[in-house]
Amino acid sequence: MHSQIFAIIDVETTGGGISGNRITEICIALLKDGEVVDKYTTLVNPERDIPQYITALTGIDDEMVANAPRFFEVAEKIEEFTKDAIFVAHNVSFDYNVIRGEFRLLGQHYNRKKLCTVRLSRKLIPGHLSYSLGRLCDTINIPHGNRHRAEGDVDATVILFQRLLSLDEDFSEINSFLNPRSKQATLPPHLPAEQINELPEAPGIYLFKNQKHQVIYAGKAKNIKKRVLSHFYDKKTKEYQLGQETHFIDYELTGNELLALLVESEHIRKHYPKFNRAQKWSATTYQIISYINQRGIIQLAFGKTAALYDSVSTFYNKTEAIEKLEGLCETFKLCPRFCTLQSNSEKCSHYRIKNCEGICEGTETVEDYNLKVQAAFQSLKENNFSFAIQGKGRTEGEIAFALVEEGQYKGFGFFDRSEAICNIEDYEPFLKLQQGSYHTHAIIRSHLKKNGERNVVYFEESIKKCTKPNRSLRPVRFELC
Repeated sequence: MHSQIFAIIDVETTGGGISGNRITEICIALLKDGEVVDKYTTLVNPERDIPQYITALTGIDDEMVANAPRFFEVAEKIEEFTKDAIFVAHNVSFDYNVIRGEFRLLGQHYNRKKLCTVRLSRKLIPGHLSYSLGRLCDTINIPHGNRHRAEGDVDATVILFQRLLSLDEDFSEINSFLNPRSKQATLPPHLPAEQINELPEAPGIYLFKNQKHQVIYAGKAKNIKKRVLSHFYDKKTKEYQLGQETHFIDYELTGNELLALLVESEHIRKHYPKFNRAQKWSATTYQIISYINQRGIIQLAFGKTAALYDSVSTFYNKTEAIEKLEGLCETFKLCPRFCTLQSNSEKCSHYRIKNCEGICEGTETVEDYNLKVQAAFQSLKENNFSFAIQGKGRTEGEIAFALVEEGQYKGFGFFDRSEAICNIEDYEPFLKLQQGSYHTHAIIRSHLKKNGERNVVYFEESIKKCTKPNRSLRPVRFELC
């Protein structure tokens, strides 16, 4: 290993994702036996405009690179220069992927063993608040001039790497990082390996956090550790950028997949993480509402209302809301006109509902009609089941549950198998309240559709006792939230 050549490399780029990031400058210093034996530096014409914010950071602008060689003109030099070397960089994944991407555009394959001085510094010089090149150099007194230029950053990285070599004289740590079976090289540069090692191999949710401990991604998994590592093996631009911004990982055990889905949904709603796409949109809510019109008739309607009126029922699909309203109208012989299913007509004339008893023509009393509307209300309430979905807990002696009360998701919790849980009130001491949403509604509905009534406990509010699943009830009717 002492005769091994290390290529200390830094590139400046146009910015953007991995696929669109083009090199504007590159510097390579070859290190052998701890000393620099050769160096190569050049500007590179990226064949595209350099954004203003990149120029502000590096000082490299379009005019500077206009007459510089394009990458295909220096590719052979870079290939030969690094041929027998280990690729070393501060946050090596960035520089390595950019250079490999440039070779890929030429239809060539570039492959080298690589070593990250960020991760190596974390191991050999532990305890620092920041391992960015600038701050680490300031902390351990390494001169770092001409920052954010390729040669200036390489010169500083060379001194840093020389110090790391002196702290690892037998190359035991470096060899462990170079071991192809080691996970060290695939981990994000700012994430301590200990956090990965401590992750459980059990169901739950995990949170990727940035340097300010802000949640930037929330995910769920049957095996938290395995799923987290899969993000770092993925070479897509989004996954790479997620890794670059991850400094901390938190997790929460849930015992089973249903609770993992529900808790993940709550974190996405609460934190609106930068790298989550699904569940960040707010679904349109449709409500069946009631109000008393000028004639004293209780009128029904539906619309995208929030809390302007008393909501009889809430739906997340316009078609479902209309179908429910039509069903009530037909079942209870209500008038389509006073259920807002038709307009611009004194007498109802719905294409399908023909059993109106005459409220629109004045042949039915307001009192009799309103009694029918109230009966329709009651039928909706009776169809809003209260139930708990029980499942495997976080430990052998624990039961997990998700609670739905009168059609509304209330939250989740855990209790010991020895607890006497009979009626719905018995769940309350163990309940962690959550906010229902379109997404929790969809998660529970999907679970019931997939698993049926297995492990579902229904509650009869009138007698306040625990009931076994009733085969005459259809859990897929959970439609209100």
